[in-house]
Amino acid sequence: MIEKYKHVIWDWNGTILNDVELSHSILNELLAEYNIRTITVDEYREVFSMPVEEYYKNVGFDFSVESFEVLGKKWIDGYESRKYGCALYEGIEPILQKINDMNIRQSILSAYSDDVLNELVGHYKLTDYFTHIQGLDNIYAASKIALGKNLIKKIGVNKGEALMIGDTLHDYEVAKEIGADCILIANGHQSRQKLEAGIAKNNDVKIISFAEDIFN
Repeated sequence: MIEKYKHVIWDWNGTILNDVELSHSILNELLAEYNIRTITVDEYREVFSMPVEEYYKNVGFDFSVESFEVLGKKWIDGYESRKYGCALYEGIEPILQKINDMNIRQSILSAYSDDVLNELVGHYKLTDYFTHIQGLDNIYAASKIALGKNLIKKIGVNKGEALMIGDTLHDYEVAKEIGADCILIANGHQSRQKLEAGIAKNNDVKIISFAEDIFN
């Protein structure tokens, strides 16, 4: 299947970098600080959405008590202090190498802050796998659609020639907007149940359990 594509566009958080436990832990610390009920990691994967401002509301934060900007800054400060404790998903680097060996180019498209994204990709020694590494210009994890449209112009591929691989319904939304096919991996920030409910019966997206399943 993957052989037909000229370019693979990867999400970063929850797709290449396994940061689900860290993200859940920091959220619970914030919830406890504001006397809001903490949630399990399974509940987190059911409620998480993009842009993150919406899921902050859904877990109980009141922006009239504390602004989203302040909460977002607290969250990212906690994440930044512990980000190097995360691991890549098992087996991801051989997958990137295999795609390279197939002469398919690869890029990263992320809602993570651009400068820190590039730093992290370098830290894990993955930079050479990607022609473009594109993140946001802020810390608040808003939509990736505009970034995706800009990236697809840089890549220079036609509709159906790129494959987007992510772990959230927002990745699917981005793929539709930029004319890419889509695979969602159900071991990231959203559960398989949430992904399946979100895509309904659309046949232009495939849900898999692990990254290596992209070759099946």
